[in-house]
Amino acid sequence: MTIQPFDVSLDDNIEGYLIGSPVSIIREFASAPGTGPRLHRHPYVETFVIHRGRALFTVGDEQVIGAGGQILVVPALVSHRFEVLDGGTYEATHVHANDRFVTEWLE
Repeated sequence: MTIQPFDVSLDDNIEGYLIGSPVSIIREFASAPGTGPRLHRHPYVETFVIHRGRALFTVGDEQVIGAGGQILVVPALVSHRFEVLDGGTYEATHVHANDRFVTEWLE
């Protein structure tokens, strides 16, 4: 067995099947307040590991602020979005529990 590290930029998407992983990763790096994806959902769980900064997450009918050092878990098929808040750069790793991205855009 050979273990090989893969280079990943600060704002990169990696589908797991390309690197032999059962999960896909989005590295998110955003400094402009208000930026973020529009409302969408996935047929699998998405886990947000927030390294620094803050973002307002809308998950289903709820809103919550996620901040550096926190983890948010969005269940499968639940609509969600987030937007970066003032106060610094939002940096996070979004873990998609699937080896390929499958996204249904709702707006």
